Amino acid sequence: MIVQGRNRLDDSSQVRVGFTCSKKVGNAVFRNRAKRRLREAARLILPVHALSGWDYVLIGRFEATAARPFDALQDDLRRALDQMHPG
Repeated sequence: MIVQGRNRLDDSSQVRVGFTCSKKVGNAVFRNRAKRRLREAARLILPVHALSGWDYVLIGRFEATAARPFDALQDDLRRALDQMHPG
């Protein structure tokens, strides 16, 4: 997965997140499965690791997002957020 983030530079404490999977991921069944997995990983990880006032986009990748073990997918998201927000 790819994670993109942007600080909105406003006073809002809200964290917003979006999900996308292109047709390269596969047919609708594979894209929906990948997005469901991304949504669940975000639901578990973002409340702890996300910064308020940021927007995040999680992008599913071909085969990897739908087939990767869920624990590894969560670790990937944690690692991406740690790199995005060092310290």
